[in-house]
Amino acid sequence: MASHQFDNVDRSGSVSGPPSGGDYALDRSFRGIAWFSAALILALVVYIVVEIGGKAMPAIAEHGLGFLTSTAWNVQTGQFGILPQIWGTLYSSLLALILGGVFGVAIAIFLTQDFLPSRLAMVFRTIIELLAAIPSVVFGLWGIYVLIPLLRPVANWLHANLGGVPFFGTSLSGPGLAPAALVLAIMILPTVASISVDALRQIPYKVKEAAYGMGTTRWEAILKVMLPTASSGILAALVLGFGRALGETMALAMLIGNSNQISLSLFAPANTLAALLASSFPEAGPVEVRALMYAALALLAITLIVNAVGLAVMKFATRKIGRAHV
Repeated sequence: MASHQFDNVDRSGSVSGPPSGGDYALDRSFRGIAWFSAALILALVVYIVVEIGGKAMPAIAEHGLGFLTSTAWNVQTGQFGILPQIWGTLYSSLLALILGGVFGVAIAIFLTQDFLPSRLAMVFRTIIELLAAIPSVVFGLWGIYVLIPLLRPVANWLHANLGGVPFFGTSLSGPGLAPAALVLAIMILPTVASISVDALRQIPYKVKEAAYGMGTTRWEAILKVMLPTASSGILAALVLGFGRALGETMALAMLIGNSNQISLSLFAPANTLAALLASSFPEAGPVEVRALMYAALALLAITLIVNAVGLAVMKFATRKIGRAHV
């Protein structure tokens, strides 16, 4: 039998050859590193929760659940409550999510659905992603010296003419919820836009071609085909953006007013849990430190709950869309 011309080729380094003992060892090593990294992250989260919870236990024992529903924060009398801060945290983050989510998804559509040449779309995406590199204190200074003076005439006009509406019940004299929410929306915009862009780009091109083949217009294909198909990725972007908004500290501490009150007005000063922690910790005594650790534990719990609910909603939407396609 004639020998084949490739019979004498060395296949020791070939990808198609059987794995060697070294390959198995390398695979086990990478698998062990992956498991160790996952366990380390989980252990770190548990350690943070236990450490904060342990330091907050004296305040939990003293104030109980009333700490979460009280509106007083008086160091002199030892009365502590974080209901206004919880309200401000959720209210400002929700407003930022609405603004940043709408504009972030709109930008993702604009960059991925052939509205721009590919090179120009890449330039715009780079500019948007550069927003994430700007320090939050710079956003805070910009909000104080640029945004608030721009918003004040509009806010005062809305208050003068639509003051009966709860959202415009006060005027904007300085820091307030509206400038804080707008700056927060700008800060979460790169996160929402970047992840939404990736989700839309992962859709096979044949899906869009099939939509056009059925006679849909561009916007019908985007709204009825592309967005539902990419909904799981877009929901993930919104969850991450909301989580970023909940934990933002410096810009909000500079812009929200640090006032412990509950109001629907967009122009009233407010407060958040993160701003409370940042502004009170440097000069806090032992009693206030315990209350602040309780507040930190509440902020951590809110963040974990929000992310868990967001992941559950994302999985539900993914299953529903999968069943619809079947």
